[in-house]
Order: sequence, then C-alpha cells, then structure tokens
Amino acid sequence: MSSIIKVNTFQDANGNALFNSDGSGNVTTSASGLQNTPAFEVYQTSSQNPSDNTYTKLTFTGESFDTDSAWADSKFTVPSGKAGKYVFLLDAGGYDDNTGLDIFRLAIYKNGSAVKINTALDTNGSSLQTAMMCISAVLDLSVGDYIEAYINANIDSGTFTTLSNASGKQTRFSGFKLIE
Repeated sequence: MSSIIKVNTFQDANGNALFNSDGSGNVTTSASGLQNTPAFEVYQTSSQNPSDNTYTKLTFTGESFDTDSAWADSKFTVPSGKAGKYVFLLDAGGYDDNTGLDIFRLAIYKNGSAVKINTALDTNGSSLQTAMMCISAVLDLSVGDYIEAYINANIDSGTFTTLSNASGKQTRFSGFKLIE
C-alpha cells in the first residue's frame, strides 16, 4: 500500500514557504537557506596585458548574472546576512606574442591576500604560446569579506595578453554560496 500527499506549497511551523510546486513537477525553493545564493558569473570583454612575473588583478566588465548585487569593481563582497561556505571557479588563459610562456599562474585572493594559487605550464622555452587553466576554491567567508581573481605570467619575451571575448567563453570568474 502506498500513500500520496499532494501540496503546492510546503511551509515551516511559522508559515514561511520553503518551496512551491506549479503542478507540473517544477519546484521553486523559497527559503534563502535552500538556495545557492549569492551567486555570480562575470567575464572579460577586453584583454589585459599584465606585467611580467607579477600578480595582476583580473578586470571583469561583463556580467552573466549577480543574484545579490555583490559584484562590483572586479570583486565579490559577501553581503549582509550571507556568511558561510562558498565555491569559486576561475577559468583564464592568455598568449605570449613571441617565444612562449615559461610559467603561468592563477590565484584567488581573499581580503587582499592569496588563499589559493595554481601553477601550471612550464614550457622550458618551447614554442607553446597559448594556455588555458582553471582554479577552484571552497572558502569559509564572513560578511564583508571580498574575493578577487589574479593572474601571473612569467614569459620568455614579448607581451602576455589574457584571452577574452564578449560571449564570456574564455576568461571568466564565478562563485556561489553552498547550502549548509
């Protein structure tokens, strides 16, 4: 024997809606504790030329979404009431217009200091000129903490340029709060 309970709104003991159903199997969570927000995704719409072997803050001017308006001036700041664990993902790349990259690094900074650095690509002077890399971090954040993305390229010679385009398919940064 089986039982079926049919409801379109599920509420807690105080009458707060936790989730709703539209009757077609689509469920929408209402309670903020059941949502992965704040969340954002930004991307570069124009390239950057960071100085050789220097951590340079990535500038993002394109925005796919920003649920809590927490993204400004190329940094994410934890809004009031939104402390917790967050996941951040950075995809970035670039190219050297001459003899190739030597070492390429990405970093995620918290409150002005590196908390995660990913080093990749030691070409030893080969002719490889373009590289893409990603880095992720899970961070416990307090209200007011801010997160930024940085890039470092040590090149043999020439100029390093980040890869970007208006559709956001190359250098992009995203993050979201984990449900705890």
